[in-house]
Amino acid sequence: MPFKIFAAALAYTFIVLLSYADGQQLEKIPRVGFLQRRIAPTVDNPDPLGDAFRQGLRELGYIEGKNIVIEQRYAAGKIDIIPSLLAELIKSKVDLLVVASSPVIRATKQATTTIPVIMIAQVDPVAAGWIDSLARPGGNLTGLTRLTRDLSAKRLEVLKEAMPGILRVGVLLDASSPETASANLKEYEIAARRQQISIQAIEVRGSKPDFERAFQSAKGHIDAVITTRDALTASYPKRIAELAIKHQLPSMHADRSYVEAGGLISYATSDTEQFRRAAIYVDKILKGAKPADLPVEQPTKFELVINLKTAKEIGLTIPPNVLARADRVIR
Repeated sequence: MPFKIFAAALAYTFIVLLSYADGQQLEKIPRVGFLQRRIAPTVDNPDPLGDAFRQGLRELGYIEGKNIVIEQRYAAGKIDIIPSLLAELIKSKVDLLVVASSPVIRATKQATTTIPVIMIAQVDPVAAGWIDSLARPGGNLTGLTRLTRDLSAKRLEVLKEAMPGILRVGVLLDASSPETASANLKEYEIAARRQQISIQAIEVRGSKPDFERAFQSAKGHIDAVITTRDALTASYPKRIAELAIKHQLPSMHADRSYVEAGGLISYATSDTEQFRRAAIYVDKILKGAKPADLPVEQPTKFELVINLKTAKEIGLTIPPNVLARADRVIR
């Protein structure tokens, strides 16, 4: 082969390889915006739900920093900063958004009608006006709903079985989100009337809620305490459990993480499972599925978790029939 022809062929091969390398470098890595209302995780207050979401992604072959980027934001219980956090994520050109809690979902619905949104909702998204139907959501929003308020009556029933003499129950509420707090309280009030139990609201608010004051104000007025599922109280499961034990109050929770942190009982859907399954929606949308065509998933599994160590600390004996139904017992 003449030298000139050889040189031309070599140059052409080099250009092709260089173009391929450039194309590989420029290949777009999907960016996922992940916004929660809770505080940023710490050693004392980890983020098991965020961890479950990442675990779900890993199970589907996504490696953070290699073939997917997660832009994480935490609102620290401050509803007023949610729009600015969403604006940051949208400006960073995320390919989709994963959002949890009613105020965040509502704000996201207002912030974008084009970016695909995966919600993890604690209320009925159809009744809230976020989607057209569970089967065909329409628009740019889909995901999972936990429908936990439907379990309010069951939680009171289990609490009364564990503590037959119960007459007064305090419901710990995030007063900085009045719409959600009011709805949560109403659900328990309706259920309590049927069981001849009186309900008292115990309000906390702000990025650094004064749980000590809240428990102190309820002292002597309640026989047990219930936590609702909201981002503010979910950020302090250990603190809430410690105060319930300090004041010798049986506690019922809408998430097992409270019981793992020292709470007494929880009856709920598996939150970690819901966040893990949100990764499935991420995968489908990144592969071309449209949110409007992806049905919203409802929970099918419910867990009863009991902490016998806590029961002993507050001097409560859990009846055998209640223990027998537990999916998990912490000893």
